[in-house]
Amino acid sequence: MKVQGNCHCGRIAYEAVVDPERSAICNCTDCQTFSGSPWRASVPARAEDFRLLRGTLKTYEKTAESGTRRLQAFCGDCGSAVYSTSVENQTLFNLRLGALDKRAELPPKRQIWMSSALPWALDITAVPGVPKG
Repeated sequence: MKVQGNCHCGRIAYEAVVDPERSAICNCTDCQTFSGSPWRASVPARAEDFRLLRGTLKTYEKTAESGTRRLQAFCGDCGSAVYSTSVENQTLFNLRLGALDKRAELPPKRQIWMSSALPWALDITAVPGVPKG
């Protein structure tokens, strides 16, 4: 599936080809902290299938709990997360679903780091909602 993405302020734009069957949610504490939410959803794209169309990404390197050095790429102006990748082997970019145009067509197929999952976030269907606002 071809997707396009952009940051919140519009200075970053990109396109990629992703496999919808590989969409996932990560519940690790790093993803919780980076996203400011209980989890972070992403879908991988091969490096050769990712193309930056506009802007320059800023990066931050973090050693994950697994010991893997991860590079976080984001917009240096508005802070929108774009992807993460391995520092040593940048062949796969985990694109952040929230910044993709077809995010509604990419429901997660699995969850990882369930040991860090926040129990209240596993089922929010009973939480009252409002259409807007």
